Amino acid sequence: MAGARSRLVAEVRESLAAARGQARAASALAESRRSAAHAVLRAVRDAHLACVNRLGAQRERARRSIEADFVASARRLAGSLSSLAPDHTLIRLGTVTAPGCDVVLPALVPLLDRGHLWFTGPPSRVDDLVRLVLLRVLSAAAPGSVRLTVYDPERLGGTLSGFAPLGAASLVRFVGPGEFGSMMDELVAEIQRLNALVLAGGHTSVASLSPRPAPWQVVVLLGDAATAAELTPAVRAQLDRVLRLGPSCGIHVVGRGLPVDSSVTRVEVADGVARCAAVADLPITLDAAPPVSAIAACCRDVATAAASGPPAASFADLLPASRWTSLATFGVSAPVGTLLGSSTPVSLSLGDDPPHALIGGPSGSGKTNLIYAWLGALCARYSPDELALYLLDFKEGVSFARFAPSQRDPSWLPHVRLVGVNINNDREFGLALLRHLAAELRRRAAAAKSFDATKLSELRAEDPTSPWPRIVAVIDEFQVLLTGRDAVTTESVALLEDLARRGRSQGIHLVLASQDVSGIEALWGRAGLVAQFTLRVALPKARRILAETNLAAETIPRCTAVVNADSGVTPANRVVRVPDASDRALWRTLQQSLWEQRRPDAPSPRLFDGDAVPLLPRSFGVEPVAFLGETIDVDARPAVFPLTRVPGRNLSVLGTRTGDACAILTAAALSLSTTARFSVVCLDDSALASATALALALPGADFFDRSTVGSLVASLEVFSPAGGPHVVVGFAWDARPPGVDLKAVLSRGPENGIHMLGWWRTVARLRDDLGGPGARTDAIGGWVALDVHGPDLSSLAPQPGGPTWYPRDRRALFFDRSTDRSPQVIVPYEIPADRLTARPTALPAQSRGAQPPDDDAPLPAGQQSNGDARAPGGEPANGHARLPGYQPIDDDARLPSGQPPNGDTRLAGGQPTNDDARLPSGPPTDDGRRSGGQPTTSHTRLPGGQPTNSDTRLPALQSSDDDARIPGGPPTDDDRRLVGQPSDDDAQVPGGPR
Repeated sequence: MAGARSRLVAEVRESLAAARGQARAASALAESRRSAAHAVLRAVRDAHLACVNRLGAQRERARRSIEADFVASARRLAGSLSSLAPDHTLIRLGTVTAPGCDVVLPALVPLLDRGHLWFTGPPSRVDDLVRLVLLRVLSAAAPGSVRLTVYDPERLGGTLSGFAPLGAASLVRFVGPGEFGSMMDELVAEIQRLNALVLAGGHTSVASLSPRPAPWQVVVLLGDAATAAELTPAVRAQLDRVLRLGPSCGIHVVGRGLPVDSSVTRVEVADGVARCAAVADLPITLDAAPPVSAIAACCRDVATAAASGPPAASFADLLPASRWTSLATFGVSAPVGTLLGSSTPVSLSLGDDPPHALIGGPSGSGKTNLIYAWLGALCARYSPDELALYLLDFKEGVSFARFAPSQRDPSWLPHVRLVGVNINNDREFGLALLRHLAAELRRRAAAAKSFDATKLSELRAEDPTSPWPRIVAVIDEFQVLLTGRDAVTTESVALLEDLARRGRSQGIHLVLASQDVSGIEALWGRAGLVAQFTLRVALPKARRILAETNLAAETIPRCTAVVNADSGVTPANRVVRVPDASDRALWRTLQQSLWEQRRPDAPSPRLFDGDAVPLLPRSFGVEPVAFLGETIDVDARPAVFPLTRVPGRNLSVLGTRTGDACAILTAAALSLSTTARFSVVCLDDSALASATALALALPGADFFDRSTVGSLVASLEVFSPAGGPHVVVGFAWDARPPGVDLKAVLSRGPENGIHMLGWWRTVARLRDDLGGPGARTDAIGGWVALDVHGPDLSSLAPQPGGPTWYPRDRRALFFDRSTDRSPQVIVPYEIPADRLTARPTALPAQSRGAQPPDDDAPLPAGQQSNGDARAPGGEPANGHARLPGYQPIDDDARLPSGQPPNGDTRLAGGQPTNDDARLPSGPPTDDGRRSGGQPTTSHTRLPGGQPTNSDTRLPALQSSDDDARIPGGPPTDDDRRLVGQPSDDDAQVPGGPR
């Protein structure tokens, strides 16, 4: 039992020992594994820590890199915002600091074209901020593009007194306390106008229009609690409309102290900082308020710049490097300036489309300067074979005279064919140009038809050898041409309409310039005429040039223009800076260089100066044609009146202007001096000097006064069909003595070679001489009216009621029944002094196709010569007839002894007896008469002192001029005395009593 127990104990012990051994082995294995696991854990932890450390380092490096990039980007953005703020109309209030970095950024708030600004806080600090905002608004925008309206009821404008200098350019307006409501009404009305006329449903804001149709308006409201309490519901409603609709129309409000809508951008000022939702409510460190002196100085600069406009481009920049290299086959084009705000050139082009141009602008806006710039650029590009210019200026000036030769500058612009200046009183010259262009249009149309061409480019291709230049006619202040309700206006409008409609196809282009086309009555109801002028150029403040809804010209500054090639509609606007092209030195250089390039046979342009008086020509034809003056037309033709042998070829000058009447009669007589003989009659003392000078200047002219005119008329009534031309020049026929009747000579004289060139001072007196009010007037084939009104000429003119005519200085109205459909305006000639001191040289007899004039030909005793009746035996029939038997010769010829020359007084032996010559038989007396009885005047004398012209003396009686007495004779009928009688001036001649 004990053994079994012992064995059992032993087995148990053995099993227990084995179990312990196994347990120790398992424990050791587990410990070993635990140690290995701990080692792995430590390794994992070490690796994790190393990974975390690496990731942390990488993250730190990335963070630092990102932060550096952010700071750099923020700094770049800050710089960009500072430079972009003015152009984008963002207004700086101060600075903000970006969270998490030390970058300082500008605090910018939107205003112009964006909304409004409303400030709250201490009034003094808010007012400083308002001044800062307004100053930066003015600095950010172009001068003149912002206008201020200030409502300051508390200080009556004193808060913003520094902005007062803007008033010099009308850029600021201060509104009084009682005008708040009316100011709101005006702003609402302006918004309504812009919405209806400018935006018109096609645009949502004026910001999208270029150029802006109106400047920005910034309304400054410095209100307070009292002002807010005074607002009526109606005024408050108007304010709400301005706040709601103003930004789209360029109207913005800046203010304080009034209740406004929550949509307005608010800036809250407190403790020297401000907050605004526009900058994420970040604290804004406000900029220092500018001093009043700085504000005033800036405003003065802005006002000056707004008044003077932007700097102009250079005229030299418009000229090409090479001259005359362009072709006008399809049109002409040249720049007039650069696009506002850039250097892009803007050109004016004329061709098939657009064909014509309309330029408008008030006086002083720069129309003439723009035309100068364009003409200079055109003439530098196109040769005279490609471009022809016709230039008229209807204002009182000589704008285009520089393009024609003058005494100071013989050069001219080779492209110019005609220049008209100082023609504001000579509308007929404008009509003459239109007639000339209409004739050129017909000529080109006929040429094109012969080549089956429909426009100028095709004609030039078919006929390359003929010059077919583009014609550009510039008429400045063309509205003067169309003033009045008369035939000039009617015909001018008809011609303009035809040229505007058909001229484009034949290369004839019109450029009309005016201050305002809306007041031209002649264009009312002629929309089709104006519509042809699709190229529109509007200078500042121009009216009715662009479309009615296009108000761009109201806002552009000086030295700029709106160029619109689409009939003035707003989308086609281009604002151009125009250079100063009026520099004479620069123009002289350009013109001289172009003039030197011209063809040697290039004609100089026709210059018509309304203030200049044309001179009587030096040469005339061989036919008896009277030159009366210069016609007002393109070709400067003389107004002529032929003296043919048909009834009615008499001329009357009508009016009381003695000087003009004498000039016309003198010009007519001198132009006939080599083709007719003359009798000069003076019946008015005011014309005596002119009549006397004319009689001395005409070869062999007889002179008559009141005492002898009756004998002249009586002799003229002895008609001889074989007589040569005999011209009777009458000064003041209406002053003749009673009993002298002109009807027979006027009615029958012309067909017998006797023609009257007479001056009547009134039309009524002429009618009396023709037989009374009901008498026929066809005896007067031509007339020249001076200071006679049109209705007074009704009996002489073809128009019922008379022509449309009013007296004008140095102008006359001429009508020739045989050639004219209506009277025409002429400019009477000025007679050079030398034409009245040196007698015209007669044409040779063979060139006149006949023998010498009748009064210069020797006739047998008793025969008549051209109405100079001779008595039997060769004695003269009246006191002014020539004696027979003596042959006159030319002025410088000498005749044999006893024969006087024609007009130069000669003694026997060929000695001259003019006033400066000394004659034999005695020294001169005090008044130029010679002792010994020999005459010293320029009148032809017979041997022994016998005269043969108006100072007719009887044979063997001696005479002297100036009404001197001659010893031993009775008085003559014209107050000259024969031998022994006293004279009017009581001069003593040897042999005569005192």
